[in-house]
Amino acid sequence: MKDKLFREILPLVSKPVRYTGNELNMISKSWTESQCRMVLAFPDVYEVGMSHMGSKILYGLVNEKTDHLLERSYAPWPDMEALLRRNKIPLYSLESYRSLADFDVVGFSLQYELSITNCINMLDMAGIPIHSSDRGETDPMVIAGGPVVFNPEPFAEFFDAFLIGDGEEILPEYLDLCYAVRGLPRGDKLLAMAKIRGVYIPALYRAEYGEDGLFKSLMPLQEGVPDRIQKRVVTDFDQSYFPDRPIVPYMNVIHDRAILEVMRGCQRGCRFCHAGMVYRPVREKKVETLIRQAGAQIKSSGYEEISLSSLSTLDYTGIKSLVTQLVENYGPCGIGVSLPSLRVDAFSIDLANEVQKVRKTTLTLAPEAGTQKMRDIINKNITEEQLLEAVQAAFESGWNSLKLYFMFGLPYEEEEDLAGIIRMLKEVKAVGSRYARRAVEIKAGLANFVPKAHTPFQWHQQNSMEEFDIKKEYLIKARGKDRGIKLDFHNSSTSFMEGVLARGDRRLAPAIYKAWQYGCKFDSWTEYFQYDQWCKALEETNIDPGFYALRARGQEENFPWDFIDIGISREFLWQEYEMARQEKVTLDCRQDGCNDCGICVEFGINMEILEEQS
Repeated sequence: MKDKLFREILPLVSKPVRYTGNELNMISKSWTESQCRMVLAFPDVYEVGMSHMGSKILYGLVNEKTDHLLERSYAPWPDMEALLRRNKIPLYSLESYRSLADFDVVGFSLQYELSITNCINMLDMAGIPIHSSDRGETDPMVIAGGPVVFNPEPFAEFFDAFLIGDGEEILPEYLDLCYAVRGLPRGDKLLAMAKIRGVYIPALYRAEYGEDGLFKSLMPLQEGVPDRIQKRVVTDFDQSYFPDRPIVPYMNVIHDRAILEVMRGCQRGCRFCHAGMVYRPVREKKVETLIRQAGAQIKSSGYEEISLSSLSTLDYTGIKSLVTQLVENYGPCGIGVSLPSLRVDAFSIDLANEVQKVRKTTLTLAPEAGTQKMRDIINKNITEEQLLEAVQAAFESGWNSLKLYFMFGLPYEEEEDLAGIIRMLKEVKAVGSRYARRAVEIKAGLANFVPKAHTPFQWHQQNSMEEFDIKKEYLIKARGKDRGIKLDFHNSSTSFMEGVLARGDRRLAPAIYKAWQYGCKFDSWTEYFQYDQWCKALEETNIDPGFYALRARGQEENFPWDFIDIGISREFLWQEYEMARQEKVTLDCRQDGCNDCGICVEFGINMEILEEQS
């Protein structure tokens, strides 16, 4: 197969290096000497999957620290898929070129709801039964992890197990068990897996619904199966595994740089933010740990940039010391430092100036909303004054290109709030005209708000596509002929389907399967998203998508994801929803005291502010 692949197929596809493997720092372990053999299947193209930090961590951890084997596979672009199918070559891993069907475990990383059709397509290309109920004794266990699985129910029919929480905490234990029960019947294996904290086995539960069509409960089918699944959390984050020798691709990928994960979790409490809720509590690494990890990665990779990664990097208590040391150590070598997430304040601008002294690239800020009312509703604790002060500092320091992120379609939004977005952009441009050294460029990324599970807005209805489109036209008209302000909108139909899946239940699975049968894949790519085929699939399976996306929920309604214990109480989330309705803010718990969300008590981690690390 490998010879035919390299001689006859790869010369005919775009970007053949996506499918070759053999990159610098790739790990090839013995197939026969390894215990459990797993392939990490990322349901998007190579350059997206190779940029995913979680995959890098799991790849190194399993291969370096356990007796198991972990290889990689990515979704082939349609040209490669067509050739593989025509030549009857199954989808394979990049390390050993073995079919995914040969592995004991096929694990998907679900970062986005609409990637589910790529998961189904990859299973089909490997000859693995798509529905878990159709898999036999010789088929792999098909599992999934990632942020999407905090509501796994729409995808329950396709997976044998979901791993909830931090992957490095749960995956080695899961693989140990897979090896220990390798001789048992498949049903017994699943029952044994259900006893691992953080592992959810959908086949061992039955979903029940009321006569009104609302979700009622999720019932365990056997004794010993837990009623609730508690997420797994890395408690000693500073000592947790992080790769010193990351794989270096032979092509440009989305994030082509060394990465330091400075902290995990976020205490800001933005009410729209799924990641900010499910990845609590906040955990940090020591500055000296990060300096060591940076040195190891630069030495083993040759990267010319170091990215400081987290949900809110500028909240890391050692940020000033870390940035100073990295710039001192690597600046003379031409190695840069990047800050992907900035707070809207002058301190952030000072740090941005520190890491980009020579060349000022685009600076990105996220006010999220155009009026103080909306920022209070979503708990984005910044003021317009702070934003304009930061913008002025940036222009005075030599920046001339700014990108600002906003959402629209937020709860309790009115026309004046949309007008506030354009007014703010024009004020930012005016500040640039006064303080910048040359003409400025202002870009605005405008995302459609999608309510997500486990957030305070999980009870709120989503805007319809028609409402999104009307608001989009309003924003374009309000901008007028000012071409110095560029607006970039998300696709309304994509956001609608994302909303359907984000708060869906098991009844969506037949529609998902039909959508794939009708050709849906790469749904996160605008050029491949087929809304008409999704509508056809929903109609033929008697699913009303508005029931999931466009309907407000009552306080007492049971949700399909309630059985997933993220450590934050439902009572706290409802309280935050009420606070949003009243336009009241909740302050940063590490700065202003505990807000009693429940996370620290449940996991025994203190999120109080640390002293500035040196």
